[in-house]
Amino acid sequence: MKTKHVLTSDDVKKIAAAAEAEALANKWAVTIAIVDDGGHLLNLQRLDGAAPISSLIGPAKARTAALGQRETKIYEDIVNNGRTAFLSAPLDGLLEGGVPIIVEGQTIGAVGVSGVKSNEDAQIAKAGIAALSV
Repeated sequence: MKTKHVLTSDDVKKIAAAAEAEALANKWAVTIAIVDDGGHLLNLQRLDGAAPISSLIGPAKARTAALGQRETKIYEDIVNNGRTAFLSAPLDGLLEGGVPIIVEGQTIGAVGVSGVKSNEDAQIAKAGIAALSV
């Protein structure tokens, strides 16, 4: 058997706080979602002023990054480069802004952010993950 790393509730709090700090420092109104490796929601925070739809898009990005074990930008690029058939894949967060949390080569969860430009969403997600020092 293998040993599997998992996110603790303290880990989730660290990620959420760091992601929120990055968003607030840039005056970005976003929703931040954190999921486990199965895409199950562990934390959802919609900052003041974030569009209501972002509370659906953020978790979708996180779930897609966790289950796909890669950044959602990869999927967005696949579609943008002409492989539109990929839109039929059973994933609903195919926009940049979902980032997996990887520890020792294993995806243990992901952060998905929605509300600003996609690259800024990813910046917030990565700032949250960086708080774990993984």
